[in-house]
Amino acid sequence: MRPISYSRATDAATAVAAVSSDPTSEFLAGGTTEIDLLRQNVLHPRRLVDINRLPLTDIGTTRDGGLRIGALARMSEVAASPLVRERFPMIRQALELGASAQLRHMASMGGNLLQRVRCPYYRDAQSSCNKRDPGTGCPALEGFSRGHAVLGVSDHCIATHPSDVAVALAALDARVHTLGPHGERTHAFDDFFLLPGDSPHREHPLEHGELITAIEVPATPVARHSLYLKVRDRASYEFALASVAAALSVVDGTVADLRVALGGVATKPWRARRIEDFLIGAPANRDTFAQAARGELADARPTLMNAFKVELARRTVVRALETLVGDTGRSPA
Repeated sequence: MRPISYSRATDAATAVAAVSSDPTSEFLAGGTTEIDLLRQNVLHPRRLVDINRLPLTDIGTTRDGGLRIGALARMSEVAASPLVRERFPMIRQALELGASAQLRHMASMGGNLLQRVRCPYYRDAQSSCNKRDPGTGCPALEGFSRGHAVLGVSDHCIATHPSDVAVALAALDARVHTLGPHGERTHAFDDFFLLPGDSPHREHPLEHGELITAIEVPATPVARHSLYLKVRDRASYEFALASVAAALSVVDGTVADLRVALGGVATKPWRARRIEDFLIGAPANRDTFAQAARGELADARPTLMNAFKVELARRTVVRALETLVGDTGRSPA
């Protein structure tokens, strides 16, 4: 047994001060990932600061008509919001496909963004892992890697980012607001998730004790016509093998506006800018969709076990875009 002290914060400044002043402290929100990792002896905090009573649960509009989500809003609350369902259906779908109802009622939006990878080597305290213990190696490179990443990988880590809703937020140019020991900061969503490079243990640009306070999504008219398509081994609350968050506007058979991000195949929520750049102004048909998807996956670095993900991701992109165009008539769920 390892003793862990526990305290409850009543305001954000107090919570930040408590954690930032003690390198062995961590925030505790929904706990749906953190408690598991404590039990598995992967995380070793000596103090948990409970932030569930902080007033960070609002879901509302911004001045420009965008969306602002408090970091402690529960996944189920956000998915049920009429504002989200009407203006950002891809967010709603990603949340509902991301976890069971029980987990969605507990898990916070901020915690979802910070959830740790599902790599079995990371979660086995007896295995070496550069993400958990820098410099010890990455067994997945030569070992079991079926669920691992093919984009954004390095020679030090190929773990896949696990969040579904983060993929939708990446497609929508979300921003992450934080409060830390040096005040408030705003992080562009793509900058909030770091590629592993030679320091895979550093996943975010956050200081110790820096707290997510809100997630902001700018007004994005094209998002009203969007979806989140998730391909997995089973239909019931499994992590993605490949997923696509896409929003599409077509005018006279030509792609007028497009947002695309990939999940399940990369070390971070992967904004598919090559697809966007290629397709905007191009005919909205299967051939151009397939060509764009091939270009996005051109730099993939698969292992022998996960090479199937390259073709799976390509096909998932095409299916998602065809669904939005209306050619297939199939449900994205």
